[in-house]
Amino acid sequence: MRLNRKTMRSLFWRILAAFWLALLLVAGLSILLGRALNQDTWVIARYPGLHDLAKQWTVLYENQGPAAAQQLLEQRRHDFDLSVQVLDETGQRLVDGTYLPRPPKRPEAGFNPQNLPRFPWRQLSQEYTSAQTDHTYLFIYRIPHGALEAWHRGSLLWPLSALGIALVVLTIFSLLLTLSITRPLNRLRRAVHDLGQTAYQQDSLALLARRGDELGVLARDFNRMGARLQRLISSQRQLLRDVSHELRSPLARLRIALALAERATPEQRANMWPRLEQECDRLEALIAEILALARLDADPGPASKIALLPMLERLREDAQLLAPEQHIQLRVPEDLALDGWPDMLERALDNLLRNALRFNPPGKPLEVEADSDGHLLHLRVRDHGPGADAAHLGQLGEPFYRAPNQDSPGHGLGLAIARRAVERHAGRLRLSNHPEGGFVASIEVPLTRPHV
Repeated sequence: MRLNRKTMRSLFWRILAAFWLALLLVAGLSILLGRALNQDTWVIARYPGLHDLAKQWTVLYENQGPAAAQQLLEQRRHDFDLSVQVLDETGQRLVDGTYLPRPPKRPEAGFNPQNLPRFPWRQLSQEYTSAQTDHTYLFIYRIPHGALEAWHRGSLLWPLSALGIALVVLTIFSLLLTLSITRPLNRLRRAVHDLGQTAYQQDSLALLARRGDELGVLARDFNRMGARLQRLISSQRQLLRDVSHELRSPLARLRIALALAERATPEQRANMWPRLEQECDRLEALIAEILALARLDADPGPASKIALLPMLERLREDAQLLAPEQHIQLRVPEDLALDGWPDMLERALDNLLRNALRFNPPGKPLEVEADSDGHLLHLRVRDHGPGADAAHLGQLGEPFYRAPNQDSPGHGLGLAIARRAVERHAGRLRLSNHPEGGFVASIEVPLTRPHV
């Protein structure tokens, strides 16, 4: 499998490679140490006086006779304290050899393996086949334990050095790997702290976001989340400012009316009561819409199956009670249904219908069409009014926003409630002008159960 450059920079592959390198180094050194400590062939190949003894002895024996071969063994006995015996293929000695005498047996009664004397040497064996005659010789070596242990201490210096170097390399790799993980995590921790203090700066993770591994992906996702939260915080602050502004106007009018009522005559007070009731009704309607917008962010509970045509027919009857001169035309399949929250969807559609009724001229139908493509519900509400200025289409649906060229008695929350309700159904609300005139509100909502 070919790995591209981005995959090779993945943090997963870095960690996997580091662990595999550690395993390979430890396994390799373990094998080397095992060979150094336990295998006879390794000792024979490296012990002084043994690594070329079989070849030299065979050449002397076959070319110069047993006397020259015996002299070589005695010379090695003198130089390296080696005891050697050589046997042929039948097990017969070919020369006298240089064996040391056996240690005396301890004069103890009875047989006990623990009482047997420990041989003062280590015995090794090696088969060697002559390249000249194809004869095979068996060499039996006896090395005194003291000399072998002293050689072991010196011969283990290079495996221990290799182990030390490997540990240093692994430490450096581990340190670099740890820093490559902890430093980005510390940056993310500081970014989380700044986000909690509402002091998050999106460019604080710009360098980390350019990485090609999982931490870079996490930084980019965190940047998007931070930007989204910053927009939500700004939106909430703007909403609070707008709410305070919208509430201040009817409250100010109520105070003025009350102040005038205190100085007015009884006949004048009677004329002011309808005005006071009107301001109270407007204030109550505004508070109700603000609460409705706030409830959309709460847990709506379990979803249920919604039959769309009966809901729209009820909304049409309610709308025509307020505007009997208007004609609402429904083109909706009878079997069209979706999973969702009926109260939330009904409020969204009711707001869209009421908004269209404000601008639709009498004598022209207000058109409501719905269909589906098997996955999405497509619903359109069209009026034949003047439409909206193209420069303000992008701001329609924001809380308390009203187009400057439209004189409407609302508070600018109807479309905002409709948009938020559609988004809670994992859908989308689009507002546009119809090519033939009028205004169109289009909804796309999944037919299946939405995830909140």
